[in-house]
Amino acid sequence: MDPQTTDETRDDLIQRHKKENKDLIATITGLKKQATKKTRKSVLSKCQELEDNLKRKHAEELAQLENPEGQNEEQLEVTPEQLLAELSVGDKQEVLAENPVKKDNTQPGGLAGPKRRNRQKERLAKRQAEIERMQTEAREETANSVDYRQIEIDSMSQHLAVHNLKLHDIKPDGHCLFASIQDQLQQRHRIDKTVQELRDLSAQYILSHRDDFVPFLFDEQTGEIRDVDEYCHELTSTAMWGSDMEILALAKVFECCVAIHMAGAATLKINEEAKSSGVGKDDDGVKPELQLGYYKHSYGLGEHYNSLRDAL
Repeated sequence: MDPQTTDETRDDLIQRHKKENKDLIATITGLKKQATKKTRKSVLSKCQELEDNLKRKHAEELAQLENPEGQNEEQLEVTPEQLLAELSVGDKQEVLAENPVKKDNTQPGGLAGPKRRNRQKERLAKRQAEIERMQTEAREETANSVDYRQIEIDSMSQHLAVHNLKLHDIKPDGHCLFASIQDQLQQRHRIDKTVQELRDLSAQYILSHRDDFVPFLFDEQTGEIRDVDEYCHELTSTAMWGSDMEILALAKVFECCVAIHMAGAATLKINEEAKSSGVGKDDDGVKPELQLGYYKHSYGLGEHYNSLRDAL
């Protein structure tokens, strides 16, 4: 095979592997976002299985590309981890072969016989070299990648300082939006509500104002509108993540504005027409805004809300 053709074929394979890695990351992110408290353990296990299978598949494809003539030889189905163990065994066998009990290895006439070629060990060595090359490329790609998590953390820290706010960390689970609003109601309105009560209140408001919320229930994957009753049942009976719909519903229920702070973007205000005072204010007859922080990259399970209290 022409060397240039080999290089081009190998480059195409590497590019496909990178695309498959990106697609897998998107799939895993989607799975984690849909995981509930009960299914999170099995979802994480499935994600790890998908990653391991893809790594094994890529290693085998690269090894096959580097050694196409091996199709006519004895095929070895081994994982990258097994390769290291087999190479170690092969090295020990080579030492024993080089220092055996002295045997007569001469042909008639005193000439030494030809050294036998170890094709199996050559294939293992070639595969190991390819695995090491892939690991090096992965480390280099990781080193050159953008750390979105740190960028978001730094940006939010500066943003909160400007607005005289401080982060009150909320447990990252399916209830984080409602737990954040719960803390804000306690801090700014002196109202005590449980997370379940907030879920129930938002569902009741959505059900009583169906026409206002139906457009938000469009499912882009199926192209259909979700049933409002079914959606609200899931909202109140599971750890389903809250969305802008629930923020709007609760803002209407408590007759206040909810400000959502994000890194690198203007503050989003929901129900802004409500007569709410700004941060740290509590004018007579005017309810303070609820202050939430939205994080997209900083938490392992994906999108997350935190409560933002007034800085001292």
